Amino acid sequence: MLTPLAAAILWPATADAAPLPFGSTHSELGQLAVSLGLVLVTTATTYVFARARIRATEREAELRGTIAQLQSRLDRSEALLSAEPQIIATFGHGEELEVTGALPTTTGVPGGRRALGFGAWLGPEEAARVEQLVDTLRERGEGFDTSVPTRRGGYVALDGRAVGGRAVVRIRSLEGERLTIAELEARQHATQAQLAGLKALLDGVPQPAWMRDAEGKLSWVNAAYVRSVEAVDADAAVAAGMELFDTTVREKAGAAAATGGGVFRYKTPAIAAGERHVFDIHEIRQGSGRAGLAVDVTDLEDMRTDLSRRVASHRKTLDELTTGVAIFRSDGRLAFHNHAFRQLWRLDSMFLQQEPTDSAILDRLRAEEALPEPSNYREWKAQLQEAYRSVEPREHWWHLPDSRTMRVVQTPNPEGGVTYLFDDVSERIDLESRYNAMIRVQRETLDNLRDGVAVFGSDGRLRLYNPVFAQMWKLPATELSASPHARRIFSLCRVLHQPPEPWEMLTTAVTAMQESRLPVSGRIERADGASIDIASVPMPDGATIVTFSDVSAGVAMERALKDRNEALEAADRLKNAFVKHVSYELRSPLTNIIGFTELLADPSTGPLTTRQREYAGHILESSASLYTIINDILDLATIDAGAMELELSRVDVRSAVQSAVEGVRGRLAGAGLTLEISIPAGAGSFVADENRVRQVLFNLLSNAIGFSPEGGKVSLVVGRNNDCMTFTVSDNGPGIPAEVIEKVFDRFESHTEGSRHRGVGLGLSIVRSFVELHGGKVWIDPSQGQGTRITCTLPLDAGAARLAAE
Repeated sequence: MLTPLAAAILWPATADAAPLPFGSTHSELGQLAVSLGLVLVTTATTYVFARARIRATEREAELRGTIAQLQSRLDRSEALLSAEPQIIATFGHGEELEVTGALPTTTGVPGGRRALGFGAWLGPEEAARVEQLVDTLRERGEGFDTSVPTRRGGYVALDGRAVGGRAVVRIRSLEGERLTIAELEARQHATQAQLAGLKALLDGVPQPAWMRDAEGKLSWVNAAYVRSVEAVDADAAVAAGMELFDTTVREKAGAAAATGGGVFRYKTPAIAAGERHVFDIHEIRQGSGRAGLAVDVTDLEDMRTDLSRRVASHRKTLDELTTGVAIFRSDGRLAFHNHAFRQLWRLDSMFLQQEPTDSAILDRLRAEEALPEPSNYREWKAQLQEAYRSVEPREHWWHLPDSRTMRVVQTPNPEGGVTYLFDDVSERIDLESRYNAMIRVQRETLDNLRDGVAVFGSDGRLRLYNPVFAQMWKLPATELSASPHARRIFSLCRVLHQPPEPWEMLTTAVTAMQESRLPVSGRIERADGASIDIASVPMPDGATIVTFSDVSAGVAMERALKDRNEALEAADRLKNAFVKHVSYELRSPLTNIIGFTELLADPSTGPLTTRQREYAGHILESSASLYTIINDILDLATIDAGAMELELSRVDVRSAVQSAVEGVRGRLAGAGLTLEISIPAGAGSFVADENRVRQVLFNLLSNAIGFSPEGGKVSLVVGRNNDCMTFTVSDNGPGIPAEVIEKVFDRFESHTEGSRHRGVGLGLSIVRSFVELHGGKVWIDPSQGQGTRITCTLPLDAGAARLAAE
């Protein structure tokens, strides 16, 4: 095909051409035109091939770009597939199989082709199901998406798809929400299986069972229920709402579920399969609905009715007997008693009508002294009640306090419980019963004593002993059963205690003549460390009782208490010595601290900033408090050592009180407290250590200030009588509990609850020590909640009081 330009050039050479210009001939022009046409054709052809080559080059570049893009997308796809732990299996045509990827070893899934051996890492059922899904995918192209549990307890997801004529199976490990969903699905399947099994079980039981929804309507019934209401099937019974029980019973069950208990049990008759039956209904709340089961107890009720008639007949017969009869149920309560039983024990009819237990009846009879008097009543009663667990009758002989003898037979009942039969046989065995009772009491008394007892006859031979005696001295039963002489017994005892003195003393006490026998006593220390107290008591009939009491525990406790007391005294001495030494060692550096601090605070030393002066003031205050504490400790240590000497002089009462008040005036102002002082006109003076008196008053006022509320009141009342001065300090603080009053004067006891007071607990201890050193007394009046009042008395002449005390 020619280009337009070539067509335009060649067009004049065609037929019907116009005349040639310039007088040229047609042949020349024709040749020229042919030459020009060939040139033009060649040029056009070259142009066409050049354009085609250019287009091919552009198409090749475009294809290369597309291939690069596809390769990039393929690389990204492979990177994405490799980023997630998974196994991809591709089934091609025929037997072609490609497996790539791997899962963590914790999943239990092997890598490579072994991953398709599902039986190696899945359970049998799950492996069979997965293999079936893979076969269906390969044969029919049906995809699947499921999750399965592994043998190691984890979960994996299996996804199968048909892609490009190939079957692709992808295995991934589940995590996060997908794992939770898989576990929930597995739990749901298990729950559904359990529910199906439970429903199948209920369908097989002969008792009607049902389930109701939140509105109380039937939602499911079992086969027995269908038979009872004579329905076609379970669905028909539910759809028709065929009820087995009447409305009243259903309303009661609904009320029981609504009250919160959720459990309903009721026995009622109903028509089931056209016949009257008695059902024991059990219904419980289940979620928003209820589930119930009805047990047919018709035969049981018939048997109970027949049994009731028989029991009534038997009771009428038993009521005519002279033997006392009491029948107790399995729970121990009285089910029946005849007239003879009530008359025999003189029991009140109202009491017996309350169906008391046999234990309650025995306790009442014991309180009325109508029972035997065993040495151990609890053990005796427990032995009686063992009949409830026995299968054989038991016979007892009771010797009562009113001289009656009772033959008691306990017969276990087949349905549970015990029947008691009481026969009064007093006239027949009165004398024998008294003798046996005395022997049993004697034996039981000896056997239950904590001390070893041996009774020797007038001939010196062993007549009676208790087990404690044999155990204490490790005596063989074969020796004791032969009634050996006292010398033989005591020679065996010498194995544990060799010295002969106590045994010779006991032998003499046992074998001496009646007129010369005297009680003896003593204590021996055995070789095994035991301490035994021995004593002998002569009896009027010529026998001798020898007792052996093991007092090892008491002796050991006594020794331990003595050792502990000595250790405490030593520790107290060590503590006092330590406190005294440390206090002396602290006083010197503390004096230096106070001196240098006062020197720093003195303006002549140099100017200080406001904060520095404030810090110096705090140091002085703290040092003064510490100095006071050290002085108190030293004073207490001096008093404990007995080295405190009072500097006695004539003390003016008003001056001493004023000095003590000056010391606490700053604290009074800081706490906003009011101080009331009452000193009688005739207070005068008395003989005492003035410094110690001021210290006592200062500590009492400080204690009252510390326990007084802001804006409160503290009072100091001074009194004088013929032989002493009285100082009473009161506050209106919280008071001191009665149980704490005895401890407040102890050292280092500080009870600061409910107050601003803080201290080491030496103030009141110092008060008591100084007051007692003067020969006076101090006490606290118990008035909890109404403040505290402390009173101390000092003799008018402390010197005379100390001389009288010495």
